Amino acid sequence: MIGEKITQLRKMKGLTLTELAEKAEMSKSNLSNIEREINKNPSIKVLEKITKVLDTNLISLLELKTGYESLFPNLLNLNLSEEELEEYKDIIEYIEWKNKQGQSS
Repeated sequence: MIGEKITQLRKMKGLTLTELAEKAEMSKSNLSNIEREINKNPSIKVLEKITKVLDTNLISLLELKTGYESLFPNLLNLNLSEEELEEYKDIIEYIEWKNKQGQSS
């Protein structure tokens, strides 16, 4: 799953396996193992290097659902940092809390 996504993004960027490995400062064999799903659990550090070169983020790469995508349809395309995403989450949670306080009055 993750290997297929990396392969797809790499090809969309017009990069060879060797080029991506070099730019991500990792071995070609390690990247190959990830893409072929031999290594199904690469480290976050490795994935961060790959996402940087592929101009994406971990949320998109891992196809994570945070529960807030429906509120921000283009959220994943904004390339927000984790800290920025947390700020959005905090604001939404505050609004939800505030609404609950108003309903219980």
